Amino acid sequence: MSTRPKIRPDWISKTLCGLVLGFTLALALVGLFAWFGPGSMAAGDKYQFNMWLLAPVWLSILSLVYLFRSGRRALLWLGGANLLAWGLLFLR
Repeated sequence: MSTRPKIRPDWISKTLCGLVLGFTLALALVGLFAWFGPGSMAAGDKYQFNMWLLAPVWLSILSLVYLFRSGRRALLWLGGANLLAWGLLFLR
């Protein structure tokens, strides 16, 4: 038998973290890709590509948020990732 704690069913808090913090993290990640990806912001079709990239990134984060053990851990990890990603975006 494993002594690791089971994943608790904090569905509401995890879902809210995934929806709100996942969206802001997806915005920051897509923004980082827009600036540091191939062609930088000068690429012609990059605006359209980034617009379509936002939804899969956000939904990926939203689906992976349920792997956290608690809603609090999801809040802390996604909050930290948001701070890091937005900090890198503004330091660009």
